[in-house]
Amino acid sequence: MSLLELIAAADERALAAGALACLDRCLPPLGGAAEPEPLRPLWASCEDGREWATRLTAARTAPTGEDLADGPAAPLRGLLAAAPSDFAAAPLREWADACSLAALEVHLRHDAYGDREALRRCRTGEENGIGPLVAGELRRQTQILEILAESAGTPGSGAGLRRALDLSTEGRRVLRAVMSRQARGQS
Repeated sequence: MSLLELIAAADERALAAGALACLDRCLPPLGGAAEPEPLRPLWASCEDGREWATRLTAARTAPTGEDLADGPAAPLRGLLAAAPSDFAAAPLREWADACSLAALEVHLRHDAYGDREALRRCRTGEENGIGPLVAGELRRQTQILEILAESAGTPGSGAGLRRALDLSTEGRRVLRAVMSRQARGQS
């Protein structure tokens, strides 16, 4: 299935976790030294939506150490602000789709080649014209949704969320390494 088909078929749990994973990989740390990963508590709410609205509010109000309206992370922070408080499929699907595209765009900015049109096509399953960083992010998003679909409704389905979080953490390391390497090259 293409990424867009996986998003269309996903349940609330997969949509929330998939969107959160996209933001988690691409946002710089929101909380500074006091709380380096304020998005982490939201992962626990992805299982069944319990405390989703409360934890979402906490993540939105975490100290940032920078102006949210400025900088390259502003669109992603805007997506966190736009996250639905209701743990329901329709609003989560729209949010997950927006987060998916935004994460791919972040990777496109740091990739060797590709353009926005190729980016949109790759979500439908056509991967021609995208660079390796975008291809890796596309693969990661697809794997996360597939893992969560496989574990949906099974006892111990928290293991699927754990695997999704691990994939997201790996993706964050890859993106940060590329960004660091590019910054050193510009110095």
